[in-house]
Amino acid sequence: MGLSKILRSSCRQRILKALSENKEVSMMKLVRIINSTYNEVDRNLRILEGAGLINQLYFGRKRIIRLNLENKKTLAMLKALKILEAPINPKQSRKRRVNPWNSSRKIANCVCP
Repeated sequence: MGLSKILRSSCRQRILKALSENKEVSMMKLVRIINSTYNEVDRNLRILEGAGLINQLYFGRKRIIRLNLENKKTLAMLKALKILEAPINPKQSRKRRVNPWNSSRKIANCVCP
């Protein structure tokens, strides 16, 4: 699965962000952190594990989730998330927009009824 498909889901983005902030998290704590349902988190964890981004450890009925930091894809994914979450500087991205309907601006050769 490609980077764009993994980042397409907001639930997967929240899971990766929560795992990057915490070293390891139990399944139920992860559900509470990202404020989602157990089934949705479970489905997205299977996708992330299939891509090799996370590892799941089982201790009886308890499940612990960790980021797979040995995988280069995981590091690239975390960098992409950091870029997506970075605030945009409005001074750099602002372009001067001209409103053609502005009454203070006269348009040459305009015939108005």
